[in-house]
Amino acid sequence: MIWLYFGIFLAACFAAGSTGGLFPPGKWYDALQKPSWTPPNWLFPVAWTVLYLCMAGAGARVAVSPDNGLAMALWSLQIALNGLWTPVFFGLRRMKLGLIVLSALWAAVAATMVALWQVDWIAGALFVPYLCWVSVAGALNFSVLRLNPDAEPAREEA
Repeated sequence: MIWLYFGIFLAACFAAGSTGGLFPPGKWYDALQKPSWTPPNWLFPVAWTVLYLCMAGAGARVAVSPDNGLAMALWSLQIALNGLWTPVFFGLRRMKLGLIVLSALWAAVAATMVALWQVDWIAGALFVPYLCWVSVAGALNFSVLRLNPDAEPAREEA
């Protein structure tokens, strides 16, 4: 039965991840200045695949556990925020708003990790690499914004 849950959680992860195909970085992102420590492009799909497997495993473990309500609610929140960042940053090209979404995602991932840990320590531990990666993503989003202050689309006056 846990494999069915794993499949459902994995589908949710890859649905969130599919926004990367809908809103690829493209020429706009390639033209931006980035810090020297920016991970290579090939690392992003590899890292997200591993993270989504961990996230699905954590969700499946806790889904079959008692007293999982808060952990499942937070898991749902973090995956929604996860799916939102790419359209905001790459689709709308709103780096500041992307940083706000990413900050909310970081808080949601941290809270989810704690809630999962309280139900099943292995599930909580499976979220540790995700929190680390979102921390790096937040630092990268902030650095790219700082290095490219004029790259945001101009606001239309009403």
